[in-house]
Amino acid sequence: MYYAAIAVTVASNVLYHITQKLMPSAANPVLVLLVAYLAAAAICALLLPVFPLGTSLQLALRQLSPAIVGLSLAIVGLELGFLLAYRAGWRITTAGLISNTAVGILLVPVGVAFFRERPTLTNAAGILVCLVGLVLVNWRK
Repeated sequence: MYYAAIAVTVASNVLYHITQKLMPSAANPVLVLLVAYLAAAAICALLLPVFPLGTSLQLALRQLSPAIVGLSLAIVGLELGFLLAYRAGWRITTAGLISNTAVGILLVPVGVAFFRERPTLTNAAGILVCLVGLVLVNWRK
């Protein structure tokens, strides 16, 4: 399951960026998201038997936390941000790369400060490579 979960995120992320880039520019961005979320809700309902609650729906709903509001804001921000970025002319070859690399770098201090994670020297070297990569990807001749 360890690698399968990441494989799902990678495959979904590739599909996500392709479909965002192909979205018609005349389509209202908020309507695009609304229809996508309605379809996603239907897909989630269909997936419930694959991931059973293990308890009553009422108890399962009580197990949710206020973090769901932050997740909702993050999802809408991600979707709207990439949709607008592609409409503004960002290339599919760099938008996701730049965004995901920057997010990864920004999450390091969050992991240290709030989750007691401790990066190693190897992690620090990787972060440095990512920073150099961001500069090179954005380098204009």
